[in-house]
Amino acid sequence: MKRMKNKIFETSRSCSHILSNKSKMTKGQVKCSRAECDLGITLNGGQSFRWVALEDGKSYRGVFAGRVWTLNQDDNNIIYTVHEKLQDTNYEKIVSNYFRFDISLKENLEKWSVVDKNVQKALESVGGVRILNQDIVENLFAFICSSNNNIIRISSMVEKLCRFFGKKLCDLDGKEYYNFPKIETLATKKVESILKTEGFGYRAAYIVKTAQKLKELGGRTWLSSLHKDNNSSYEFAKENLESLPGVGPKVADCVCLMSLGHLEAIPVDTHIYQVAAANYMPNLKKVKSVTPKIHREVSDHLRELWGPLAGWAQAIVFCAKINNNQSSQKVNGKKRKSDSSVNEKVGSKKKT
Repeated sequence: MKRMKNKIFETSRSCSHILSNKSKMTKGQVKCSRAECDLGITLNGGQSFRWVALEDGKSYRGVFAGRVWTLNQDDNNIIYTVHEKLQDTNYEKIVSNYFRFDISLKENLEKWSVVDKNVQKALESVGGVRILNQDIVENLFAFICSSNNNIIRISSMVEKLCRFFGKKLCDLDGKEYYNFPKIETLATKKVESILKTEGFGYRAAYIVKTAQKLKELGGRTWLSSLHKDNNSSYEFAKENLESLPGVGPKVADCVCLMSLGHLEAIPVDTHIYQVAAANYMPNLKKVKSVTPKIHREVSDHLRELWGPLAGWAQAIVFCAKINNNQSSQKVNGKKRKSDSSVNEKVGSKKKT
């Protein structure tokens, strides 16, 4: 562990000059209304674990596409700052792709509200929820960390993976930022003992074993072959993901939905199960846990109801459920650790 920390320190010293002045940043904006995208609920709603709200309460800073970004918005635009020297890069395209701005949320909300009054009700408490288009490797390992966990701890684990094993990107406002590590790095034997020391528990073995299996299968190339754009079906992608250590139906659906273009995928966790039991499948009230069979029944039912972008509709219902839980806690006078959804569990079993 000491040797690893020395390596990190040496890397930090060699890269600390990357952002030494304000000239090494690029600013721009992408046209988008708040109704189409609410940054707060989208970035901190349990999809990505790399975003942090800044002190101004309006901006968010995180890492994607191998860069550090600061984002905020006005009524008509997403405003971005890329913390790197200006390059011949289409940053607007990167942002648009990340938020899937090619898909109209308004049009789909109208469709979902017609077939399901519960979606319409959910919109009373949340709006502008988008499904992020995330890096496949980072998203897979992040959701392996999500098993029986909450958003604060998942975020901490992802941060440790990046800090211990990823490439440093820059120093910014007294904080070091790192890219997510490569599969080959996570596949080394020493990683498991380091992660166990850092509180990853049984997830440490899953991370290393999954990385090792991915190396055998072809790594990022194999994962990318499961993308909808590469003519992979949702069923085929999910089945192959579930062959990886620590990946059950929920994690596989999260990866399919947020990284592989299968927007029909519906991750079924405790919250979605409770919503389904209360509003769609009353027979579930007698069920005590979300087994793979129950996961399939719920996702199939909701997919038939909501259509080809069912996973997106699920995200709206999920965020509304989280918000309603927090409102109830406020009314009942229960003490909460945060005003965001960071304490909500996003997994309940070791292989989810």
